[in-house]
Amino acid sequence: MANPLADCVSSLRSSNHLLGNSITILDSGVNDFPRLIKVLQTTKHFELLPSSDLSAAQSRLLSSLTPEFNALLARVETHLSRLERREQALIARCELLEGRLSMSGEDSDATRKSSGGGRLGRKSNASEGDGGREALRLKQTRARKERLEYAVERLSLQAQQRERQLRKSIAAQ
Repeated sequence: MANPLADCVSSLRSSNHLLGNSITILDSGVNDFPRLIKVLQTTKHFELLPSSDLSAAQSRLLSSLTPEFNALLARVETHLSRLERREQALIARCELLEGRLSMSGEDSDATRKSSGGGRLGRKSNASEGDGGREALRLKQTRARKERLEYAVERLSLQAQQRERQLRKSIAAQ
């Protein structure tokens, strides 16, 4: 009876050894699962969209931004035109004031000469006095003419500006 039991024990030992080898193989395979999960896991770095979705999003963005851009452009154009008008008005005023200063400088020179810078000025005859008055009147007339020219130029610039504004409002409608 010893012989059949010995065969059974040897078979049991070989099965145990085979089972131990299977466990170590399975253990090494199972230990590698977390790394395999990370390796095999798919990560979306870029999301692909259909071109129709992309074009629809672009058109929605364009339709929402276009009115805002147009409003901002209109505000900028209005502000620029206001600044241009102000610049033109300041230039015209500067020219007018320069003309007045030059006229007042000439008037003061003429006044000093006619008021008598010395004894010779006091002894002037009546005809020279009329000539001085005539020169003074001429200078005053020139100054008045310059003021009127300035006023006409300013009014024409205002008319042109109003025409531009009218054209813009008609074009906007």
